[in-house]
Amino acid sequence: MEQKCLPFSMELPPSPCFVVDGEGLRHNGRILKRVQEKSGCKIILALKGFSMHPAFPLLREFLSGTTASSLNEALLGAMEFGGEVHVYAVAYTDAEFPNLLDLATHISYNSLNQWRHFREQALSRSNVAHGLRINPEYSEVEVDLYNPCIPGSRFGMTAADLAGADLTGLSGLHFHTMCEQGSDTLERTLEEVEKKFAPLLHQMKWLNMGGGHHITRPDYDVERLIRCVRHMRETYGLDVILEPGEAVALNAGWLVCEVLDVFETRGHHHAILDVSATAHMPDVLEMPYRPHIVGSGTAGEKAHTYKLGGVSCLAGDRIGDYSFDRPLRRGQRLAFTDMAIYSMVKTSHFNGVAHPAIALWDPEQGGLNVTRTFGYQAFRDRLG
Repeated sequence: MEQKCLPFSMELPPSPCFVVDGEGLRHNGRILKRVQEKSGCKIILALKGFSMHPAFPLLREFLSGTTASSLNEALLGAMEFGGEVHVYAVAYTDAEFPNLLDLATHISYNSLNQWRHFREQALSRSNVAHGLRINPEYSEVEVDLYNPCIPGSRFGMTAADLAGADLTGLSGLHFHTMCEQGSDTLERTLEEVEKKFAPLLHQMKWLNMGGGHHITRPDYDVERLIRCVRHMRETYGLDVILEPGEAVALNAGWLVCEVLDVFETRGHHHAILDVSATAHMPDVLEMPYRPHIVGSGTAGEKAHTYKLGGVSCLAGDRIGDYSFDRPLRRGQRLAFTDMAIYSMVKTSHFNGVAHPAIALWDPEQGGLNVTRTFGYQAFRDRLG
């Protein structure tokens, strides 16, 4: 369900504003529900990618629960979403671990040392399943920043690390090696997992295949995914869990913003927006990637090309070069697409720039509902 146009007037929300599309969430949810029904797996929401809890009622009927990377996310999943609560973090603290035992249905450990440290306490609770993250030393992620299997990675245990290890009390394995990839990548990854960990898989009850599965992308091969899941379930007798973040809210949101200034210098046309790449869309700089704007083209494709810049003082706060059919003007609204995922969870108050409001667009529930605005108090309380 690609976002080629807005279903509402750009003048309707405040600016700037993240607007999440309720029908887009339902569209994705129906695909994920079908995968679960046909494959027998469980799909849970990775809160690190999308944690807008006012939208959780739309998703509960499609998903089996949530996965958390911290105590705060575990609390959010347990209190606001319900269902299963899976937890994985690189390391747990002694102070937070008892709380996680109260909240989680599944806890995965990053290292044998973490498991050994918490094992006695963990096994005192019969209602929690415990697993270990493995590193199959295989990934097709090309950007090192997002590749968990680069040489020297701190994520998970390799097959060599586990040779002869006592895994008593562990009932599951967990791997996460993908980022915005298809089921063909998963199929090749599973070949490596089976090659290196098959004896352990036969000893376990569940397998968490992590996130990075772009299941709701229009060209994603869903049937191949279903075959992969069925293979692991039937070969090893495993319950299989997938925990996508992006696939849940892919193409289900916009960032509506406003042009604050338009000027020319040294032959370049600039437009300054009331949003910031570094504060509101950090993946634009980190990945990097070029987000789409409704009605725009690439540089030179349309009649008028501009360098779009953010409102912060960072020299590199540049969003990219875009072209438009007509000249941009001060006060004009623009809408970046696919902004429900990762943008909201990674925003900051850098420079004290206005934090975008958050809204849910859902005609079934009355149209646009602004669920949160941010003023001075939110900025002030951030650091004291």
